[in-house]
Amino acid sequence: MSILLTTLALTDLQQPLQQKRNMVFEDIYRDYWNKVFRICMGYVNDHDWATDIAQDTFVTIWKKLPAFRNESAIGTWIYRIAANNCLRQIEKQNRMPKSDMPADIEDKPQGDIEWQTKLLYKCIAELPETDRIIISLELEDVKQAEIAKITGLSESNVRVKIFRIKEKLTQKFKQYEQ
Repeated sequence: MSILLTTLALTDLQQPLQQKRNMVFEDIYRDYWNKVFRICMGYVNDHDWATDIAQDTFVTIWKKLPAFRNESAIGTWIYRIAANNCLRQIEKQNRMPKSDMPADIEDKPQGDIEWQTKLLYKCIAELPETDRIIISLELEDVKQAEIAKITGLSESNVRVKIFRIKEKLTQKFKQYEQ
């Protein structure tokens, strides 16, 4: 009888913790979905694929949320998970054999993403991996100190890289406009 009561008491204690976890996750999802999606777009430059990776990122966040140790800002932790998911997905796709797609499939442009944004994502996708994550985080207004933590670079190196990446992107934009 006492084991049953102990089990019931533990269940009662776990319920409020689960509710709190749900509320925290909902806040994280609401606050970070668009940012994570744009980071994914910066990596893969494909709306549907970026959506899939962003969803996978939030599944990972849900699973690992109880293990979050507050050693870094929650945003830094989320961006790191997103970047790692993007890199894993790109690596996985590069290992998969490519097949020919039918030539008669009509490409329907996404109405919610304007032309310049598409071009920006295309240009970002052409950058090396480290540059992609740096500029994606910079575009999300992540502080350069956090970008340094996420990438493992010094803050001064991040500042220099951001300047150079912006120069590269400006040149790429000019090439596409001609």
